[in-house]
Amino acid sequence: MSEEQKSYDYIIVGGGSAGAVLATRLSENPALDILLLEAGARDTNPLIHIPFGLSILSRFEGIGWGYHTAPQKEMYDRELFWPRGKTLGGSSSVNAMCYIRGQQEDYDRWANEEGAKGWSFDEVLPYFKRAENFEEGPDEFHGSGGPLNVSKLRHTNVLSDAFVNAASYAGYQQREDFNREAREGLGYYHVTQVNGQRCSTAKGYLTQAKHRNNLTVLTKVACEKVLLESERAIGVQVREKGVINRYFAKGEVILCGGAINSPQLLMLSGIGPRAELEEKGIFVHCDLPGVGQNLQDHLDAIVQYTCKAREGYAVAVGALPSYVKASVDYAVKRQGIFSSNVAEAGGFVSSSLATIGPDIQFHFLPAILNDHGRQLAFGYGYGLHVCCLYPKSRGSITLQSNHPADQALIDPNYLSAPEDQQVMIEGVRIARKLLSAPDFDKFEGTELYPGEQAQTDEEILEFLRERAETIYHPIGTCKMGADDDVMAVVDTQLRVRGVTGLRVVDASVMPSLIGGNTNAPTIMIAERAADFIKAAHEGQPIPIAS
Repeated sequence: MSEEQKSYDYIIVGGGSAGAVLATRLSENPALDILLLEAGARDTNPLIHIPFGLSILSRFEGIGWGYHTAPQKEMYDRELFWPRGKTLGGSSSVNAMCYIRGQQEDYDRWANEEGAKGWSFDEVLPYFKRAENFEEGPDEFHGSGGPLNVSKLRHTNVLSDAFVNAASYAGYQQREDFNREAREGLGYYHVTQVNGQRCSTAKGYLTQAKHRNNLTVLTKVACEKVLLESERAIGVQVREKGVINRYFAKGEVILCGGAINSPQLLMLSGIGPRAELEEKGIFVHCDLPGVGQNLQDHLDAIVQYTCKAREGYAVAVGALPSYVKASVDYAVKRQGIFSSNVAEAGGFVSSSLATIGPDIQFHFLPAILNDHGRQLAFGYGYGLHVCCLYPKSRGSITLQSNHPADQALIDPNYLSAPEDQQVMIEGVRIARKLLSAPDFDKFEGTELYPGEQAQTDEEILEFLRERAETIYHPIGTCKMGADDDVMAVVDTQLRVRGVTGLRVVDASVMPSLIGGNTNAPTIMIAERAADFIKAAHEGQPIPIAS
């Protein structure tokens, strides 16, 4: 059998936040042969590993997919840029490194209300802890010795300090750790960093596994479809260096492409809504109406200030000396500005519509941000990102054609639910109150967006329609659920319904959004899936971590 025809025990499609975890965990068994396929290149760009580099990573086309949404009806038909990582580590190699798990009740809702039995907070907490090496030390909520290093920031800006100190002015507490029982309030984020560098899943997980003889990692390989035989996944068809190859799986094929690529690949393989597949000329192997549906994402708007004080991370001639010093500090000690994730501080607050816990998240940036960092923003300033944590709006991922090279059609359907509009409007008002705290007076700030002219709900909503963007948390398009849920794509062990030997393991399986950044939960999902797969291979019952 040629190398192109070689079979493996498990084929993992996607070397990102989930795929790198699975490849590492499954290859712990030397008797298993694992193949990891990544469409992007290796994570060799130095800006990936320098935390401050994230401020310009979106300008590098080679490490991102370059996705845009369909025109958004409630946002003046804008086609929004959707950054997603296309490199080893996936989006964990390009994100802001904030380590947030969400609210405990989010997972209990999955288990008790949304058909994801076995995924309550008490049941997933051991997997969060297994993944983690918490530098502050292990306890009831945190783990040690895991591949994912979680640390405090080594550097914070005085503007971030002012934001955290503004908590009491607005009636909120300061929080040391947002990953405990109570999290409403403001504070500094813990970050996925190690020794002042980014700790992506490629760095934290694959680094320890890449020399194993039973793990093959191939990059710049685009998967075109899952190969099926008698409703069983037997391998994948890929394109590498312009040539079509096939790799075969003796055990399972595991899709880890994320909320866009996983449903797209399923549909290209003939697994999805019958009407859509037939319309695109794709043979229907398995009619699964939920594939690509249930798309959810966190919409985000920035209350942006300029300021006279020469503070923060500015693109300005006067800032050059600080960056020169910072380069020395980072090269010698891995400290200083370049160890910052820029989004150093933030927090969680409740709107009038909140039911269980806060429904608004903030990310504070001591800088002016334009177009996800793709456009230079000159001068000094600071901004507060406002995010609706539990949107009611639902969208979809659908096929543009049956050609694998054509990007999927992404329609998050932002602001289609009136409740989402109201939460965002209230979030902007709370953000304004925080940024008007006396702690900011010395910086002599002036509101740039929405601008002093936007005071009524209608005027703030107009600002949201014109300027709100994604904050990079798409989920739900291959959701897990109960057997009687016709829209569930995978069962609670993440096995694709109606097809044997095929699982989806990534953020697309989440039934609903958690209240926060989605990277840590995605890693947890992969840790849990590794246990499912190992147990199935060994003929053991479903494991319960402790």
